[in-house]
Amino acid sequence: MAELFDEIEINGMTLKNRSVRSATWAGMAEDGRCTAKLIQLLEELARNDVGLIITGFAYVLPNGQALTRQLGIHDDAVIPNLLELTKRVHAANGKIAMQIVHAGVQTVLRTRKDRPVWGPSAVYDKTFQKTPKAMTQREIKETVHAFARAAGRVKRAGFDAVQLHGAHGYLVSQFLSPLRNRRTDRYGGPIENRAKFLFEIYRAVRKSVGRDFPVLIKLNAKDFVRGGLNQRDTLLVARRLDEMGIDAIEMSGGIPAAGDLGPARPKIRKAKEEAYFLPLARKIKKQVSVPIILVGGIRSLKTVNQILKTGAADLVSMSRPLIREPGLIRRWKEGDRKKAKCISCNQCFQAARSPEGVYCVVERLVKQR
Repeated sequence: MAELFDEIEINGMTLKNRSVRSATWAGMAEDGRCTAKLIQLLEELARNDVGLIITGFAYVLPNGQALTRQLGIHDDAVIPNLLELTKRVHAANGKIAMQIVHAGVQTVLRTRKDRPVWGPSAVYDKTFQKTPKAMTQREIKETVHAFARAAGRVKRAGFDAVQLHGAHGYLVSQFLSPLRNRRTDRYGGPIENRAKFLFEIYRAVRKSVGRDFPVLIKLNAKDFVRGGLNQRDTLLVARRLDEMGIDAIEMSGGIPAAGDLGPARPKIRKAKEEAYFLPLARKIKKQVSVPIILVGGIRSLKTVNQILKTGAADLVSMSRPLIREPGLIRRWKEGDRKKAKCISCNQCFQAARSPEGVYCVVERLVKQR
């Protein structure tokens, strides 16, 4: 029976504990490049004993960018700054992975001729008020290659692993969803076809980085919207990825249209409200052999150890608690077992849109009193 401070190995990557900082857009990049401010943020997490740090999502193509001041991994020019990031994290005895993504229709950036909005099908998105261009098979192939090249850059930049973003309504997630994917070719229809895009990306990424480099994925257990991805289909995708050699699966859920049933649910106050994807992750864990990382509303060490001891997941992943308390894991390790201070107000995501980048609004107010 595992506990939080037990080591775990994922394809040769040894983590000193079972904690993961889930990928978080920090709003601290400049033209896709990692900045000194972002390096400082992630280095602090490493110094505070987070087992694995996952960067905010990095776009693999310019038209795959979702937000301003987002990391990019689309060009070799971003590598020098990333080398400094991984050097600093490793010097702090940390391990770091980069999450890579194509946003598809989920972008706040304006459409330009050199940056068309792509999607599996031309289905209007109410949340982002855009209709994407249905991708041609040539554009699908181009995107698959872009993921592979991006993963190669991740490895060259000194990261310990790469994570594919297949959740939360971004492009891979859009292909998986029957709500967004209305194609009639080999990439549409039954889940076996809707998942081809993801499977081709995984194969290309694996070929790019080799067998001994950890490749992780973030998947939705469910989209939590009518007509979206359901758990039955996710189970098929997870089992197939397991067979193909994926090294770990982070289980999440929801898309922006799901509202309060999205990935970052508000008002997590009681223990019973924590780990809201746990029932779904437990079912998937029984179907695969690779480590499962559970994210979503985890706030207390007691909940963490219950999850790990029962074998429902192998690692636990947090974002918002580590924005307010970068030292949370170290605090727990040193004996202060009080739950995280995070109140799940989600104001940190609005703060990330400021020139300063992500910070905990509540913690700042507390310190100013």
